[in-house]
Amino acid sequence: MNLSLYSVNAFLILDAEGHRVLAKYYRPKGHPQGESKDLLALKDQRAFEKGLWQKTKKPGADIILYDGRLAVFRHTLDLIFYIIGGATENEIMLYSALTAFADAVHLLLRNQVEKRAVLENLDMVLLCLDETIDDGIIVETDSTTIASRVSRPKADTTEIVINEQTILSAYQTVREKVQQRIQQL
Repeated sequence: MNLSLYSVNAFLILDAEGHRVLAKYYRPKGHPQGESKDLLALKDQRAFEKGLWQKTKKPGADIILYDGRLAVFRHTLDLIFYIIGGATENEIMLYSALTAFADAVHLLLRNQVEKRAVLENLDMVLLCLDETIDDGIIVETDSTTIASRVSRPKADTTEIVINEQTILSAYQTVREKVQQRIQQL
């Protein structure tokens, strides 16, 4: 039984052809089971991703056990989001984290979650991922909270126009206030 907070081994986004759009593998040095040596090489990661995509390319299921790991995934238009955990991890927790991430991305990209939009807004997608999973630990499972932390602040629409008239008006106001103060003394 795993009583550790470290529940996520990897997060992947693959496209409809099985190519990597985004991949983040977690195995911190402070993990209770020590630092893992598997899936460290890019070649091993690509082979794992290709095999995983082969098993999950058709929509239908949401959770599978692949290569001794629990894979929770979700299909969108032309992308598949994956959270990979250990075989003994809580699949409901992994699924809720994946759902929160996917829903936050849907909110931020205004329901246009496709490969092009994800690549154009990769900064926001990565921030969403970092707000959801931190070093293999699931930290947030509420999509609106994730989206609100990641969203860009709206630009201030009121512009301040400074011209000679406004400067002169400010000068006259200050001059009148100073004269009033002097007269009170």
